[in-house]
Amino acid sequence: MNTHDYIKIEEQYGAHNYHPLDVVIEKAEGVWVYDVDGNKFLDCLSAYSAVNQGHVHPEILAAMTEQARKVTLTSRAFRNDQLPLFYKEFSEMSGYDMSLPMNSGAEAVETAVKLARKWAYRVKGVPRHQAEIIVASGNFHGRTTTIVSFSTEPLYRDDFGPFTPGFVVVNYGDAGAIEKAINANTAAVMVEPIQGEAGVIIPPKGYLKQISEICKKNNVLLIADEIQTGLGRTGKLFASHHEDVRPDVVIVGKALSGGFYPISAVLADKPILGLFQPGEHGSTFGGNPLAAAIARASLRVIREEKLSERAHELGTYFVEQLAEIPSPHVKEVRGRGLLIGVELKPEAGGARRFCEALKGKGILAKETHDNVIRFAPPLVIEKETIDWALPSIRAVLNMA
Repeated sequence: MNTHDYIKIEEQYGAHNYHPLDVVIEKAEGVWVYDVDGNKFLDCLSAYSAVNQGHVHPEILAAMTEQARKVTLTSRAFRNDQLPLFYKEFSEMSGYDMSLPMNSGAEAVETAVKLARKWAYRVKGVPRHQAEIIVASGNFHGRTTTIVSFSTEPLYRDDFGPFTPGFVVVNYGDAGAIEKAINANTAAVMVEPIQGEAGVIIPPKGYLKQISEICKKNNVLLIADEIQTGLGRTGKLFASHHEDVRPDVVIVGKALSGGFYPISAVLADKPILGLFQPGEHGSTFGGNPLAAAIARASLRVIREEKLSERAHELGTYFVEQLAEIPSPHVKEVRGRGLLIGVELKPEAGGARRFCEALKGKGILAKETHDNVIRFAPPLVIEKETIDWALPSIRAVLNMA
């Protein structure tokens, strides 16, 4: 079967909730993926930053296969020998007392929302069921009914109401708006240090620092959604570290598994995360031994291969090179580490056609919010590979 055959089957039998590029991948290694027709492509999306460690990393694969031969699932009704070690190693690496593992990023966000509300009632003294969480416009925290309730993207919410109350939306990048929105019932402020889905939107310098200070002054939790920006992607373990900010709660996912398995987690210190009591929250698969073994290996690769440092060095180079391209279509190039957005001018005709042209040259990138091309290759990419890609990117950004 060829690409056309697979696409025909998918279109006939699958729900049409995505608009993928027409490439059918059958194998991958490192920064490279291969389609069913034998074509080779440079992956510049990394499954939305889930494969920071590169595709099918041998160390993570070995951990997965070894654990899969032993035991994959016990549920949390019983203990297993991998989860305690994951807890300990992640605590030592992140600096937080505790973690709570879940499966998807959206589940971890929901967990953080519940945690913030319980903290508000049990610690801060907010009247029951009156807690509010402040979020930012342009946010993307997932797609559950509660999460789309505080999205500002009409496509994500228009047909899915009624919506969950308890959220206040302010403009992203405006710390003053957050301060004005805080009241006696405010439990938390939840933000992405960089908004990936919104188009790699980087807030003004000092934004997170200001929010952190505002939250401390008003006895409000700061929750950082680092599902896309965390675990090395921006050149630090967490993007919050660029401003020396230590959020009260950090949400991670995606690269926590290196792309092998759905794994996410919420990080916090014991006075916060220790509030959960048995039976209040859980997941059949959350913290299963297979996931814990994979996550341990994924974190080990990030540490041992110094992927944060690589992202900083190569991301700086990649952004500089992209910014020097004299294209009539480019409005702005912005990025931190290897999370990079090339915003096109409105008259460029949208980013989709540029991504399709890049595919034709062996580079897989994806449009976001219609007019932004996102470049986010695995953090194991080499400078020579970036140099290989740049002439093709220049040619595409200068096409008619």
